[in-house]
Amino acid sequence: MYAVTGITGQVGGATGRTLLNAGLSVRAVVRDAPKGAPWKQRGCEVAVADMNDVPALSAAFTGTSGVFVMIPANYDPEPGFPEIRAVSAALASAVRAAKPPKVVVLSSIGAVGMKPTLLSQLGVVEQALGDLATPACFLRPCWFMENSTWDVESARDRGVISSFLQPLDKTVPMVATADVGRAAAELLQETWTGKRIIELEGPVRVTPNEVAATFAELFGHPVRAEAVPRQTWEQLFRSQGMKHPEPRIQMLDGYNQGWIEFEQLETVRKGQIALKEVLKGLIGAK
Repeated sequence: MYAVTGITGQVGGATGRTLLNAGLSVRAVVRDAPKGAPWKQRGCEVAVADMNDVPALSAAFTGTSGVFVMIPANYDPEPGFPEIRAVSAALASAVRAAKPPKVVVLSSIGAVGMKPTLLSQLGVVEQALGDLATPACFLRPCWFMENSTWDVESARDRGVISSFLQPLDKTVPMVATADVGRAAAELLQETWTGKRIIELEGPVRVTPNEVAATFAELFGHPVRAEAVPRQTWEQLFRSQGMKHPEPRIQMLDGYNQGWIEFEQLETVRKGQIALKEVLKGLIGAK
């Protein structure tokens, strides 16, 4: 039995499906009982637990062969990341109490970096769970191909995608969420001691211009990438409701300037799913 948090999302869902398809038992950990219904229909056991509820998390993790942990996304965290620190402390307490034989944690490229970014929240999680006696694997994927969801309508209707990744001809490591979920499921079935880090990217790196060209191929009309001027980012993000845009800006700068990168390029694992397949799925979902 493997406990999977975040199973209602893309990565957690892919993790759960991969385990089920391998004939393994899954305990779907959800925050709201109704969201667990589709997974119960698939044959999963369902546990209801908020990520700050130590007793509920402990119960969800107890008696398992491994736990997949992913924190809820927070794109506008308070300075110092108090929200994630609270969640990390709860998770650590739950793992300490439940004593699963291993934990696979969804982290990210750039979790430990030069400057504080949105991804630094995952570094907080790594530190909290890495200090435990339980064997922990930190899965660090890169930019999700599914971030292009926000470009579908503009590419379709205007023939333009607005890119914060710049320059437009700079290659960027990207990966499909299905590849991340599959990797997490595979890691849950492995055995190790201590702490390990697994880094993951897609089959090839792509540029924003190539993302636009792939949209053009799929839509059958020209699509171009357009760089969003760096000096407009803060005002734009604040206009969208963000109170603390600096970590997001730092993350984008890190990708663009090259200081957000994998730690050991020679050992990075490769996913199988190409950008075209992901974009085709995103278009079909609109």
